[in-house]
Amino acid sequence: MSSVDPWWYGLAMALALTGCTSQQSSPAALEAALQSREKIWNAVAHLEGQTYVAGPRWTAGRGPQLSIVDEQGRRAAYPDSAWNAWAPAKDARQAFVNINALRLEETTLWVVDTGAAEFGGNPIPDGAKLVAIDLNEKRVKRTYLFSAEVARPGSYIDDVRFQGNYAFLTDAGNAGIIVLDLLSGSARRVLDGHPSVTATNDRDIVLSGQTVKAPGGSALRVNADPLEVSPDGQWLYYGPLQGPWSKVRISDLTAPDLTPAQLASRVEPFADLPPTGGTVMDAKGNLYFSDLAHDAIRVRRPDGHVETLIVDPRLHWVDAPFLDRDGMLWLPAAQMDRVSLFNDGTSRVQWPMTIFVLPTR
Repeated sequence: MSSVDPWWYGLAMALALTGCTSQQSSPAALEAALQSREKIWNAVAHLEGQTYVAGPRWTAGRGPQLSIVDEQGRRAAYPDSAWNAWAPAKDARQAFVNINALRLEETTLWVVDTGAAEFGGNPIPDGAKLVAIDLNEKRVKRTYLFSAEVARPGSYIDDVRFQGNYAFLTDAGNAGIIVLDLLSGSARRVLDGHPSVTATNDRDIVLSGQTVKAPGGSALRVNADPLEVSPDGQWLYYGPLQGPWSKVRISDLTAPDLTPAQLASRVEPFADLPPTGGTVMDAKGNLYFSDLAHDAIRVRRPDGHVETLIVDPRLHWVDAPFLDRDGMLWLPAAQMDRVSLFNDGTSRVQWPMTIFVLPTR
């Protein structure tokens, strides 16, 4: 094993040799759905012929924070130009500062705004928020603003999942999970600094044989990032970008009388997944994830068995896959490691940036 192989490579090879089957899609199965020469999209959602795309401000692209693309490929700011017109010193309550994730629930598009215009920066006042857009009415129906006690200096509100009347968000900056009551709008932090949400120093993010470096030269570490809710709604699965994943009962996360120590004692191991740009889980509990080190898309079956759907160099840092109602995976190959921020100010992005689609059935 070479010095640049990730920590789990040997384990993966051992599994393969002991009968862990894998399947690789033919190249024809992977198709380009959308392309951009101006902006990196790391988030995508698709419904009834309309595609919604977004990408972080710090990738230095041009164009709206959130766009809608119709079936003819025409693009427009969404839900309107005002929500995409934020600039420093402007009110951030009704404008996107830095979108990091999208989540489609029925006909509501949820937008995660970190509220920090700079990577590693502090959320500005009223900047960090979760925005609910009614796709039928094409308007924002509610905005949940996170206070400075929830989105703290250094926080990077990363992604969101839902269960019942609650939303759960990961904080990749100040390691923790945010529990949001969707009815009252109140939010609180849990598992602050717990090992299950904290990136360790022994797991690097490796792409094309190179360790991704943060501005300043140290190996990039990303705290609580991917998360999923089990199909039965009982468990929250989550972890740092580098892994491993843990799980905790949602009933425990939402129990206000549990002390931090009591909640921490109820965290259990879930899966030792490799560094991933993003995940999506279907109704049967199949967990689709991008394997960053190998430009691969894999799926963890409910029994823990991992299969390979495809390995393709075009799938470089696929971030936040989206699974549509037809079983099609939408894969934004965001090339995050190639942006200038992580390369001493020189962009190595290979344009056009592409969102691919891959059938799962």
